[in-house]
Amino acid sequence: MFGKKNDKDQTTAPEDSEAAARPGSTGLSGDTKIKDWLAHPQGGPVLRAMLAEAGSDESQLKPVRGFAMKRLIPMSKGQFTDEAIAQLVVKAEAYDPASAPADPARASAPEGAGEDEEIELPEFVESITEGRFAAKTVIVTGAGSGIGRATASRIAREGGRVIAVDIKEPGLEELVAENPGADIVKVVANVTEQDDVDAIVAAAGDRIDGLANVAGIMDNMTPLHEVSDEVWDRVMAVNATGLFKLSRAVIPAMLDAHAGSIVNITSEAGLRGSAAGLAYTASKHAVVGITKSSAFMYGPQGIRVNAVAPGPVITGIEASFDSELGGRRIRTAMGAMPTPVGPESLAASITFLLSDDGHNVNGAILPSDGGWSAV
Repeated sequence: MFGKKNDKDQTTAPEDSEAAARPGSTGLSGDTKIKDWLAHPQGGPVLRAMLAEAGSDESQLKPVRGFAMKRLIPMSKGQFTDEAIAQLVVKAEAYDPASAPADPARASAPEGAGEDEEIELPEFVESITEGRFAAKTVIVTGAGSGIGRATASRIAREGGRVIAVDIKEPGLEELVAENPGADIVKVVANVTEQDDVDAIVAAAGDRIDGLANVAGIMDNMTPLHEVSDEVWDRVMAVNATGLFKLSRAVIPAMLDAHAGSIVNITSEAGLRGSAAGLAYTASKHAVVGITKSSAFMYGPQGIRVNAVAPGPVITGIEASFDSELGGRRIRTAMGAMPTPVGPESLAASITFLLSDDGHNVNGAILPSDGGWSAV
């Protein structure tokens, strides 16, 4: 959607005050909502031109139209940068609607096309609870991107010591850089490998207060008769077996302390059969079973085990539709999906269950899906 990553050093996008002070300023910046960029007589054409160069169009931005432009940076897996926003601002300021060619995408669109038909709701803003995780050590997997990164960041900003785990190191380095002074321990590990699991527990030390099993992968939307052994084995290994191995490894420390909170990430696919392919759906149903069994077994020992079931979330997880049958069926069901949210919305649900605020919640499967599960 965003084209190739620019290898130059990133620079900061102009602040609104600086933009307003320049001759020819459009008032556009990274803080401007995407829908306002598209509606702007100068910003719209340059943004659509950028999308066209990447072989895309503004329909790709529909799920994030209400987001500030700068929110695309962490969601784009490095393909969209501060520098790209700064360049868009400069191009918009130089764009002359009177002398430039007509904007084809705008000219061909019917009146009102591209406008949101639903009521625009306020964007979610995190409200940090100072010291909520003070003196607590929490392991977060998948911490290099998406929901895991947002969860690790929030725990760190609320005073916790975070053991940040991911299979790729660059995302972990960015997490640390974004939270200067926070107590974050990076661990590059594959949760499906026992030696790596042992390394994660060793990095945490004797005390483990919480575990957020966020790491996961999507399948290719294939129904049962089309699922390959490779897809089945890979999806089950990451989504179910890795979660099982790491949870098994941390529970002894929690049993010694008679305290601990584990939050697993299932999915709408763990609650229904119409949200993904067979492999992913089976893996997320397995997570629900692991959660409920563990909550029952360990509740009397002071250990709480819950799960969050996300709906549509804008993260780095990638999905493909490799089956005509599966794609047709699943896309039909997706017509009822609510608007996707950013990963910070899921981090709010996860950290509630991890923290002492969720002290009386055990064995719950919490849909954090904008009401999708109510459909």
